[in-house]
Amino acid sequence: WMAPVALIAGFGAAIVGYLVVAIIGSAAGASAADPPPAVQIIATVLQDGALIGAAVLFARLSGTRPQAWQFGLRRTPILPAFGWAALTYVGYLVFSAAWVSALGIKQKDDLPDQLGADKSTVALVAVAVLVTVVAPIAEEFFFRGFFFTALRSWKGPWPAAILTALVFGGIHAGSAPAGYLVPLAAFGFGLCVLYWRTGSLLPCIALHCVNNCVALGVTQGWGWEIPVIIVAASAVIGCPDTEWGERVVA
Repeated sequence: WMAPVALIAGFGAAIVGYLVVAIIGSAAGASAADPPPAVQIIATVLQDGALIGAAVLFARLSGTRPQAWQFGLRRTPILPAFGWAALTYVGYLVFSAAWVSALGIKQKDDLPDQLGADKSTVALVAVAVLVTVVAPIAEEFFFRGFFFTALRSWKGPWPAAILTALVFGGIHAGSAPAGYLVPLAAFGFGLCVLYWRTGSLLPCIALHCVNNCVALGVTQGWGWEIPVIIVAASAVIGCPDTEWGERVVA
């Protein structure tokens, strides 16, 4: 029962955080109907932080202090992890291409512009950090490290992966075109399998980071910048190191 309740609590806290940020922004002269990039970005960061906080809080309700490894923050052999990650990503790309082609979807992801990436260089950099670093860490920590793990102990890995995938796709309804929600759910399913097979959340964070870097680059019309931001974002996340996870759980 902790999985759905933690999800509701996390987004409830995120809504409260957004309202506080919006009120402060309005008091500073920002438009409530068209919030500036700073308000949107800060509110989204608070949402990601609320998900992590909800996962840790509800894990502690079990009566014992949770450890970072219980959320999947542990090292795993590189070659098998790379193989599973590559298989997951190729499968996702093939499915997405088939889905988009079958439905004739022409829409593009406009989340970066919704967050104000087109307003200034500073906003673009902030959005890039949010999309390629903060979101992969927070979403993987909650959805694979906590949500999938909790459901897996209840019904096993396959039902847990399906349920997690549906929720993962659904929570992107406000930020992604409707036609992309099913491919996103498929990606969420693949990430659950990746976590299950490798026993580590780190490959999931890395793959999520790569996918978001590519998606951001495509929306901005980038070329050579895409591999550069992948390397930069991966370096910031520090996927081989789990010390940040120990600090978060503590």
